[in-house]
Amino acid sequence: MKVKPLHDRILVKRLEERETKKGGIIIPDSAKEKPQEGEVIAVGPGKVGDDGKRQPMDVKVGDKILFGKYSGSEVKLDDEEFLIMREEDVLCVLQ
Repeated sequence: MKVKPLHDRILVKRLEERETKKGGIIIPDSAKEKPQEGEVIAVGPGKVGDDGKRQPMDVKVGDKILFGKYSGSEVKLDDEEFLIMREEDVLCVLQ
């Protein structure tokens, strides 16, 4: 399925968190927090400013990003889970 976010929204796929075990304790998947790191899959054209000009997006497809814990809306497309969020919810781009 092809998805094109509108305005200043982006489609993000969460990256799997690296498994770390401290002190031999294994935490079950149901108790783990969801990762706050993701990869940008699709980007909207940008927000239209008060002057009528479109502001370019700072993130692009393929960027690895960090986002807030409760950012975005979860959606399921083709049996995969994604997040749709505004560009302002992105905390930083990982390089």
